Amino acid sequence: MPGFELAEEEEERRRKRAPWGVIALVLLTGLALVRNGSGEFDVGPPQPASAAAADHRLPAGVLTQAARPLPFALPDRVRIPAIQVDAPAIPVGLDMDGWVGAPPAEDPNLAGWFTGSVSPGEKGTAVVVGHVDNLQGPAVFYGLGSLMKGNRVEIVRKDGRTAIFEVYGIEVFQKENFPGDRVYASKGTAELRVITCGGGFSQQTGYDGNVVAFASLVEVR
Repeated sequence: MPGFELAEEEEERRRKRAPWGVIALVLLTGLALVRNGSGEFDVGPPQPASAAAADHRLPAGVLTQAARPLPFALPDRVRIPAIQVDAPAIPVGLDMDGWVGAPPAEDPNLAGWFTGSVSPGEKGTAVVVGHVDNLQGPAVFYGLGSLMKGNRVEIVRKDGRTAIFEVYGIEVFQKENFPGDRVYASKGTAELRVITCGGGFSQQTGYDGNVVAFASLVEVR
């Protein structure tokens, strides 16, 4: 029966979902999501202001009423009006070396949804990644560090719905101290993390941190 087959596929997808401890380890020990980031521009990517840090004592949806979570659906596009992002989204997993697979570096306007997380809009924490730059210049999430609380992230889904998330924190974390539990833990509602490289840069090791935008689902269109 079609319904039974779909249920089996969903259960198999959930079984294959990577544990967050693995992802935290990847970010602790790896170079960065953007291993080919050049860092050779006169002015580097903007970094989060200290006042933009997430207050994790407050529940998700602190700025506005949280919306009801959605069922699974693949994401199609990522839109962040405040930083002029409008990019296709493709699924990414862990690569052969155990790194979070970023979208192809040669396409600067491409975001990746990590398949080890829930889909954007589902109950839990969805994860979207993207390059901050490539060898040619700024890439899709170059401006991520300039987001402010209250900015919106829109995820257009392949089921025709748009999940709208409100940013309640934007921070940069050093790789060696990446707080995996804090970043990825489920709050019992639909959450989103948008991640790119950030912090300092060196030719030897690349970016030494990750910029993380924390957002919660507040509206569905």
